[in-house]
Amino acid sequence: MAATDIARQVGEGCRTVPLAGHVGFDSLPDQLVNKSVSEGFCFNILCVGETGLGKSTLMDTLFNTKFEGEPATHTQPGVQLRSNTYDLQESNVGLKLTIVSTVGFGDQINKEDSYKPIVEFIDAQFEAYLQEELKIRRVLHTYHDSRIHACLYFIAPTGHSLKSLDLVTMKKLDSKVNIIPIIAKSDAISKSELTKFKIKITSELVSNGVQIYQFPTDDESVAEINGTMNAHLPFAVIGSTEELKIGNKMMKARQYPWGTVQVENEAHCDFVKLREMLIRVNMEDLREQTHSRHYELYRRCKLEEMGFKDTDPDSKPFSLQETYEAKRNEFLGELQKKEEEMRQMFVQRVKEKEAELKEAEKELHEKFDRLKKLHQDEKKKLEDKKKSLDDEVNAFKQRKTAAELLQSQGSQAGGSQTLKRDKEKKN
Repeated sequence: MAATDIARQVGEGCRTVPLAGHVGFDSLPDQLVNKSVSEGFCFNILCVGETGLGKSTLMDTLFNTKFEGEPATHTQPGVQLRSNTYDLQESNVGLKLTIVSTVGFGDQINKEDSYKPIVEFIDAQFEAYLQEELKIRRVLHTYHDSRIHACLYFIAPTGHSLKSLDLVTMKKLDSKVNIIPIIAKSDAISKSELTKFKIKITSELVSNGVQIYQFPTDDESVAEINGTMNAHLPFAVIGSTEELKIGNKMMKARQYPWGTVQVENEAHCDFVKLREMLIRVNMEDLREQTHSRHYELYRRCKLEEMGFKDTDPDSKPFSLQETYEAKRNEFLGELQKKEEEMRQMFVQRVKEKEAELKEAEKELHEKFDRLKKLHQDEKKKLEDKKKSLDDEVNAFKQRKTAAELLQSQGSQAGGSQTLKRDKEKKN
């Protein structure tokens, strides 16, 4: 009998049995609370927005502290994600907070691919968690979960409409992270413009199919406040770490020549609403939504890409081992096929190279024969020329010998005539 059938029968036949006395399993919630408090919690926030919208200041204001960080410039060649982790303590509860900021977002002339580094970063955190899950020896209880639980998307207070960059980026991120849109530096526009701006943003998000995070209303204890706060999205916020004395109290505020803007005054901005919804009411739901919705979607798509399925074409459950063996055999078959293709390609290239070498060798032989023939012709010409020069030299020598002979004969004849004349004179 299948396990699902057993579970179904157990569920159908379940009865409520009254206890005669106190057993003690009603302390299980307290045990879970104590264990969670001792282990601590983690929460990861991604701040997306253009440089200069006050992302770092808002984080400092939200957690009432000063996070160390270098201010970003507008000269970044591309979008870079900078991650910083902090250990916070409030009462007896510890929180490992990770703040990820998008340095250089929206500063480039070509903003077409500005969202890609953000998507790749979120997927990288999902992939790291998935790899930890797939290990034989898992230590998930001590693993630092770096998955993004909340994305605060900072919208510039233009008062007109969303930029194309904002719409494209939120559309790419809405299936991977819980997006909470906020209007940064909302004191830059008037209240009437702010109201119209909120309506315009909401209508543009709906018309473009962007799914932002909705505060849950299924829990009766928070249904009323979450339902009310859903109507206030996007939150118009102001951040400030400066404290000014207003009345008899020190409050976080921003001082302007025309007046003072109080950060925690709900008549001035929605900072208190954001802090209430993000930290005090829905932090655990954000963590749960990240795991059960966004991570599960990534995990399912990743396993489907690897060939794993829950059921076969006959709607029967798949065995993980059988699926693994099938994929392994398929992979080995593809590997052998590629190996055979590479071998055939190698043989073909060797043949082509041999043909090229034979052709080159043939050309070299032909060239050698031409040069050899040319050399023989040149040698024959030189020998003929040498022979003609030798003949000329021999003829010259013969002429020279004849001339010398004639000269010697002439000189002898002249001498005899001189002697004859001398004798005649003596007589």
